[in-house]
Amino acid sequence: MSSKTKSDGIRVAVVDDHPLMRQGIVQALSSENDLEIVAQGQSADDALRIAEQFLPDVMLIDINMPGGGLEALRQIAETCPAVAPIVITVREDEETVSKALRIGARGYVLKGISGADLAKTIHLGEVYITPALAARLLAGESAKASAPSTAPAESTRLDSLSEREIQILRLIAQGMINKQIGAELELSEKTVKHYVTNILQKLQVRNRVEAALIGQRDLRQPH
Repeated sequence: MSSKTKSDGIRVAVVDDHPLMRQGIVQALSSENDLEIVAQGQSADDALRIAEQFLPDVMLIDINMPGGGLEALRQIAETCPAVAPIVITVREDEETVSKALRIGARGYVLKGISGADLAKTIHLGEVYITPALAARLLAGESAKASAPSTAPAESTRLDSLSEREIQILRLIAQGMINKQIGAELELSEKTVKHYVTNILQKLQVRNRVEAALIGQRDLRQPH
């Protein structure tokens, strides 16, 4: 556990069974003034214990560790929904990415990410996937959507979006985060966040990744 006290910062736990990797992550994030490392672990059991005992704001969690990272994600989502797990792993297959997001991951990044970019992902406070993985996932879902069994209910929900919301959804589908969307449309990040919240509610989806999948599939034709 970190000896630093950063009461106003984001409380982070790191769970990875490779000591050097875990120590490297901790060292990289400890240099951030508003990030506090509150606990470390190396197994699924550790992840659940840390979630229940420390209730960190964010937990960085590996997939390939004793007990299984996916199982840890599932249990944390059920018992400690206030904890936001971010997967950090070498696995990049679509099935694992999709499953992790479905069972509660708030982010999915690949090992090899820089410390600065990892810190940005934590600060983002919204669902984030490494861009290359997001593009691959979106491409796979788009290919599935080309089959005859499209989802008319979701297309109908798109009709409830304003022109500006459609514009923002297109940019979400391209993998842009709120700050990038704001720069593109000359809007404040706070305003974009408000629009994104409305979009998620109107589309009846849980996060921007699900919204992006709908946008990628259904915004190919004007609505």
